[in-house]
Amino acid sequence: MKAAFFERFGGPEVLQYGDLPDPVAAPGEVVIDVSAASVNAADWKFRNGEYTRHAQTKFPQIPGRDFSGVVSAVGGGVNDLGNGDAVFGVLAPGKEGTYAEKIAISSAIIAKKPTGLSHVNAAALALTGLTAVNAVEDTLQLKRGETILIQGGAGGVAGFAIQFAKHLGARVITTTSTVNRDYVRNLGADVVIDYKTQDFTKVASGCDAVFDTVGGEVAQKSFAVLKPGGRAAFIASGAEAPKPARSDVTSLRPPVPRSRKAMERVAELYAAGAVRPPDIKLYRLSQAAEAHRLSQSRHFRGKLVFQIR
Repeated sequence: MKAAFFERFGGPEVLQYGDLPDPVAAPGEVVIDVSAASVNAADWKFRNGEYTRHAQTKFPQIPGRDFSGVVSAVGGGVNDLGNGDAVFGVLAPGKEGTYAEKIAISSAIIAKKPTGLSHVNAAALALTGLTAVNAVEDTLQLKRGETILIQGGAGGVAGFAIQFAKHLGARVITTTSTVNRDYVRNLGADVVIDYKTQDFTKVASGCDAVFDTVGGEVAQKSFAVLKPGGRAAFIASGAEAPKPARSDVTSLRPPVPRSRKAMERVAELYAAGAVRPPDIKLYRLSQAAEAHRLSQSRHFRGKLVFQIR
């Protein structure tokens, strides 16, 4: 199979494109002919060698965590999916490998792709949707009538979170750059803060919840907008949530577990019209280095997706 891979940790230039062995379905697994795979920040952090769990990595390694495609082989004990089924999903925690024409994955953690949703759009919604739903609903337990600040609203996860929070009946404040103000308003944001010209801590206050997808100084400053008893969830600040400078708020790190039920929740939200796919920039697998450079710059809107078939 063709794949984008690397044989040492480093910058985007270490990514190669070529042939690697096809995967084989173990018991409980299916092989997927991948139609599309999305680019996530975790991919270039893996490529950089930032994850300690990969200290003993054996090369070559294929990045990538989410995908959409078609089942082409079924392992022993799998009776709920068959050849030709269109599916989408996210690899198990700690697993990488979707920048390829084929992957093997447990059938228990993937779901059938919604009818009418393209493979490209399904890949764009997979990990973004899984992360946003887990953060907003399961971790923050956002309720109707509450106010949430979502940092970095034009990104894939944050854009899904804006739509989902509105679906839950919340009031949504978000931060973005000047050029993306209309984009996040169209996603449903009630209040848009231009981080280039405004200090969000002087505009937002008394929030019930914060969902931060930016990290760094933004993450630590986010505690200031919470009301007493408020809670904040962080996905860009490492494996642990940052410690707040105040004792009357809660800091959380969403676990983002994988399951078929979770993926079906994402599919249901799309089918119900509660969320729509983000803006997408397409790449070929052979352009993986270019895609990683843009992803690492953080200066893009929506999702970067590899169209493989």
